[in-house]
Amino acid sequence: MLSAGDMQALLLTLKLASTVTIILLFFGIPFSWWLARSHSKLTSLLTALVAMPLILPPTVLGFYLLLLLGPEGPVGKITTQLGIGLFPFTFSGLVIASIIYSLPFTVQPLVSAFEAIPGRTLEVASTLRASPIDAFFSIVLPLSKSGILTAIVLTFAHTVGEFGVILMIGGNIPGETRVVSIQIYDHVESMDYGAAHTLSLIMLVFSFMTLTLLQWIRRRRFAFIPVKSQ
Repeated sequence: MLSAGDMQALLLTLKLASTVTIILLFFGIPFSWWLARSHSKLTSLLTALVAMPLILPPTVLGFYLLLLLGPEGPVGKITTQLGIGLFPFTFSGLVIASIIYSLPFTVQPLVSAFEAIPGRTLEVASTLRASPIDAFFSIVLPLSKSGILTAIVLTFAHTVGEFGVILMIGGNIPGETRVVSIQIYDHVESMDYGAAHTLSLIMLVFSFMTLTLLQWIRRRRFAFIPVKSQ
């Protein structure tokens, strides 16, 4: 059975993952569209920066975010002067860190989906006097549905499984920053292997369901590719 602390950690994890996914989707879609269609020299640099969390150790990212957002950091000083307060060891700090850490899992599937849209399709829409905004919402987004679903699933799942970044920027505060991964770590440290096993099993089932859903999205995507008649 799950204890009150375990349930609290699960609910906090779901809240964090949902918040991060919604924010990243809101900002990631236009940003990914710009990356997919832009010919700017900054595209390669921004693509590399977005992908950095994939290879950067989570503790390194969390450490520099802690310095940046801390009382002696440039962002921390600004937020303190504005009366906002400091972000480290708060739920807001977890959201900021998770947004940066999960960014490539949102942007990369979206960019791939947008790049797969034939340019001819948008040209036809333009000749029919469709505005860029109309074409984006009526053509681009429907054609990119599988990429958007993939981004949602990957971002949510990746945020749920975070540990290193969470530990560095959020610590271990019950009800505030103690997510499932931290709760499992606490159970192992206290040698409560039964409770750790229960939470770990939940995470294992969740991971399997996530992979199954991704495979379903991929098969559904290719199932609707039209076949040209000879």
